[in-house]
Amino acid sequence: MNEGRRSNDPVRIVSHFCTSLIEAGVPLWRVNIGQRFANPLLIAWGVVWTPEETESYDVTHARMLTDGYVGSSFEYILENRRPLHKSLRGLDPETDHISYLEFAELGGTDYYATLLYYGDSSLHGCTFVTRSKDGFSPRHLEMIEAALPALSSAMEPITMRKSSRSLLRTYLGNGPSEAIYNGTIKRGERTSLEAVVMFSDLRGFTALTDTADEENVFDALDGYFDLIVQAVEDNGGDVLKFMGDGVLSVFTIDAPRDRAHQCCQSVRAAQDALAGLAALDKSRIEQGKPPLDIGIGINVGQVSYGNIGSPGRLDFTVLGGAVNVASRVEGLTKSLGHRVLTTTAVAEAAPELFSKCGVHSIRGITGAIELFHLIE
Repeated sequence: MNEGRRSNDPVRIVSHFCTSLIEAGVPLWRVNIGQRFANPLLIAWGVVWTPEETESYDVTHARMLTDGYVGSSFEYILENRRPLHKSLRGLDPETDHISYLEFAELGGTDYYATLLYYGDSSLHGCTFVTRSKDGFSPRHLEMIEAALPALSSAMEPITMRKSSRSLLRTYLGNGPSEAIYNGTIKRGERTSLEAVVMFSDLRGFTALTDTADEENVFDALDGYFDLIVQAVEDNGGDVLKFMGDGVLSVFTIDAPRDRAHQCCQSVRAAQDALAGLAALDKSRIEQGKPPLDIGIGINVGQVSYGNIGSPGRLDFTVLGGAVNVASRVEGLTKSLGHRVLTTTAVAEAAPELFSKCGVHSIRGITGAIELFHLIE
């Protein structure tokens, strides 16, 4: 309990738990310790132990709607709030869950599923399978249940930390979530650094909201957000926030030598977004839905990264002249007729990919600046 909860290593904890039970006489072959998530993207995670290996896994919300969960022991114990003890001999392929059939085929003889209780009143599940010809005896099950409070004590803080970090990452992105988790939480606390800033916007969104029903509007937004987030994160950037149909992303520059590389990464993200949009529009057209279009503006410069807001409500964001320019540049994509526009500093990192687009005045910026458009 003491060593486990400080280790932040669920695989090690579960391995120790299982080998300790085996040394005490419980004939374990396979153990699954499932942990529920407070997360809009993942609903659970867990650790599976066998004598050969121990590994962790994640469970999406979509999987909970499949036959892998529906009718399973996890569904049973969480809904009925009581353990399940089931022999794996003489199963009926027509009525028994696929997991029981698979374990029996691999030599499993007996199965036990039970609950872990945490301090926040959440319930979590664990399952135990044996290959012993005699199955689990009542004494074996008593020993498992007697050991579970210790397992809960070791796993609960890890589960809470994992849920907190996952939730922060989902809403704030990797960089900001790490900063906040590590204590950057005071109002006005900020860091000045150099970063590539990318603004993207869904063209014709106002018209779409006026003409389409709510379901189609959210369907369009989800598809658009999916491709932008994937493009940015696949290229090492962070999506900081969604603003209506706009997306603010950053590619932080840790050292001067990284500047050109991060500029190129932002350009690759824009290219990937356009490729993703082409695939999305093909699918939408096949479904009789109108295609979507986007505008992207990219700039690089000094920004302030941190907390703003009131004492009771904070927002983690990025501010500065470089951010304002990126936003204004994105706004010019509509009038200039190009989907991706950048400032000179970004285009210079990959000159073969860009063409000059003239000198333009930027609202709120003294003097005109030269812009470049991505060659598509």
